Amino acid sequence: MRSTRRQRQGEFPPPPEPLAVPVIDSHTHLDITVAEEGAPGGVAELVALAAAAGVDRLVQVGVDVASSRWGANAAAGHPAIVATVALHPNEAPRLGAGLDEALRMIEELAGHERVRGIGETGMDTFRTGDEGRAAQEASFRAHIAIAKRYGKPLVIHDRDAHADVLRVLDDEGAPQTVVLHCFSGDADFAAECVRRGYLLSFAGTVTFANAVALRDAARVTPIKQMLVETDAPYLTPMPYRGRPNASYLIPLTVRGLAEATGADLDDLCAAISATGDRVFGPW
Repeated sequence: MRSTRRQRQGEFPPPPEPLAVPVIDSHTHLDITVAEEGAPGGVAELVALAAAAGVDRLVQVGVDVASSRWGANAAAGHPAIVATVALHPNEAPRLGAGLDEALRMIEELAGHERVRGIGETGMDTFRTGDEGRAAQEASFRAHIAIAKRYGKPLVIHDRDAHADVLRVLDDEGAPQTVVLHCFSGDADFAAECVRRGYLLSFAGTVTFANAVALRDAARVTPIKQMLVETDAPYLTPMPYRGRPNASYLIPLTVRGLAEATGADLDDLCAAISATGDRVFGPW
């Protein structure tokens, strides 16, 4: 997973109006946020800011062995945090001969009680070219197997790879719970994922002016199959696109989702919260 620090400028945005009904941030990178954006109070400050905004639970997501281990430890020390562990799709080709050993370490972490999911894994044809595709797919298949062995949800990174993601899931047999992180498809792909029973997690991108297809996708997604996320420190919602992101900004994305879908805000929050508990909880 490559840093995009150079693409983010300025300070953290001001806190938005808090949500009346709390929700979960289903996908955040606290380690990267602290390391790259310099929250003075570290993880504790980010958790407290999120709670004040009505974001009471956070899922810290691993992208390599080091961040997965970091996340498991953070979750063990903070009751508001649970973790997922994995090798990011773009990490797998870079590991070369070390891929099998890295997967072994991810499986070892998968058994921890505070580790509640396997991800982010999947396929990414935007950054990984043909030469890395075999390693990426092999890693994805291995993560599917780990999720099934441990009975934990699979958190998928899918960038420009919709058909390949579905093909591999069909080949391997999907785990009971599949979350499409930072959903990026159109309404047709959303309808196919909904039909399969997958969960769609929407990030700040749903608020971007040019994200018409993504808002169309949200409209065909039942609220009981929706999650919301920051992917912090990336993908800051409008009107602060380009500045650093953090979990306390989730209210901007949830309100954007409610506006796009016509859902009552409190009902949407309650549904997202219940889905978060069902997928990752109890905290």
